[in-house]
Amino acid sequence: MTDVRDVIIIGSGPAGLTAAIYTARANLAPLVIEGEPSSTSDQPGGQLMLTTDVENYPGFPDGIMGPELMQNFRSQAARFGAEFLTAKVTKVDFSARPFGMWVGDEEYRSNTVIISTGAQSLMLGLPNEERLIGHGVSTCATCDGFFFREQEIAVIGGGDSAIEEATFLTRFASKVIIIHRRDELRASKIMQDRAFANDTIEFMWNSQVTAMNGETKLESITVQDTETGEERDVPLSGLFIAIGHRPNTDLFAGHLELKDNGYLVTEPDSSRTAIDGVFACGDVQDDYYRQAITAAGSGCMAAIDAERWLEETGH
Repeated sequence: MTDVRDVIIIGSGPAGLTAAIYTARANLAPLVIEGEPSSTSDQPGGQLMLTTDVENYPGFPDGIMGPELMQNFRSQAARFGAEFLTAKVTKVDFSARPFGMWVGDEEYRSNTVIISTGAQSLMLGLPNEERLIGHGVSTCATCDGFFFREQEIAVIGGGDSAIEEATFLTRFASKVIIIHRRDELRASKIMQDRAFANDTIEFMWNSQVTAMNGETKLESITVQDTETGEERDVPLSGLFIAIGHRPNTDLFAGHLELKDNGYLVTEPDSSRTAIDGVFACGDVQDDYYRQAITAAGSGCMAAIDAERWLEETGH
């Protein structure tokens, strides 16, 4: 076992790295266990590592590449003394203090833990999908809708999230096609009514996307009729996948309270979990906003909460 730390941060997206900046500047010498590059659900830097242009993060009037933004976060945290371990936490023990975390057989102990393992968008698992993310394929209308002004695009899904994304995208696109596997939506009636009343939205029922086509950017999709099996190509410059999100909370099941949808429960207006000294921030506990800027803000909250907890408890 290594020496007992004041703060260990699990995860390194905008939330975790902001927490690292704040705790490092408070002389708490945080250790950031940032994840593994080979893991899509636990990669260093989080979901922004899969994003090309980021134009809605304040302070960058000309935009910035997602990986560059995350590298800036990381460098800033390192400048103030944060340490980084590029590995994946495989087990935790929050039943006694100092709290225990394991990377394989290596044990780490800390007086406080900040969890920022994020969430991942559910994907279709098609060839080219990962390569075309950020090049016409997106999982976030709020992030990327602006890039598709006066273009024809599509949204995959039939729930509230898909309808909300499609409705938002009509502010920019000339046409938004909602592609759904069945012949009726799962969304709430009020969301359905809004979509049906919107002239910019069209529906492609009983359909599923079987291929995304394009070398350097999305050029078309192949759509299959779920009843007849017939396939056809549909030219498109943008495709938004809105079939849900999954928080990276498997590690904490049985240790911390989870919502029905798998997200970590935190106290209102706080990053505190049900266990004193364990805090959560970013997309691992935020199932509503899911933005880099809100994740960074909650990372700041977690750092301040952890610092004050250490002071209050005499650590």
